Amino acid sequence: MKRLGVNIDHVATLRQARKTRYPNPMAAAALVEKAGADQITVHLREDRRHIQDDDLRELRKTVSTLLNLEMAAAPDIVNLACEIKPNVVTFVPERRQELTTEGGLHVVKVAEMLSPVVRRLKQSGIEVSLFIEPDLKQIEESVRLGADRVEFHTGRYCEEVDKRDKKGIQDELTHLKQASQFALEKGLSVAAGHGLNYDNIEDLLRQVPEIEEYNIGHSVVSRAIFVGLEQAVKEMKEILETVTANHDSGRPL
Repeated sequence: MKRLGVNIDHVATLRQARKTRYPNPMAAAALVEKAGADQITVHLREDRRHIQDDDLRELRKTVSTLLNLEMAAAPDIVNLACEIKPNVVTFVPERRQELTTEGGLHVVKVAEMLSPVVRRLKQSGIEVSLFIEPDLKQIEESVRLGADRVEFHTGRYCEEVDKRDKKGIQDELTHLKQASQFALEKGLSVAAGHGLNYDNIEDLLRQVPEIEEYNIGHSVVSRAIFVGLEQAVKEMKEILETVTANHDSGRPL
């Protein structure tokens, strides 16, 4: 069965908009887990625009599933990760002026810088994931660095869906499938995320069953405005379970 990680950054975004104590990311994480999610994902950005250091410390105490920390390889955040010990650290590219992560980490370019950081985290007992484009060279470099997982950037696929470009959609699905197969052959676990929502995830589930985990945040928190957070997570989890079960049984999708 596919794993669902829910990114709760935007709960903290709403809190930070007025620097209040609410809404509380820890309360959100508890509801997400109650609804059946398999992982809590947070991005501790260098500018601390949403999740804060203390949030991460509290989440480490309260999360009962898995805690996945997205981060850049900034020394202060690396030190914090080694202190807190999330289950997984996912390295992502980061630019101060971006609204959200705009693409995958170019592992080939940053390998020399990243290598000792990956080694340090693994020595601390933390699994390492790299958020990359579905590109074979990036996967090969991820293996050389000693990553346990890769998470493929699905932004380009989601953009093609928004444009309703059938050829573009199929091209991106093909890239994701080939990359997922290659990563699995190399011994990596495979996740995917960025821009995924209740509509565009189904074709990905059908055509790329090799993906084992999905990390989804903005669409779930947005849906929660209308139906509540617990229901929003349940609806996404149900999509993952239903489409996967139909695929595994050979029933028409």
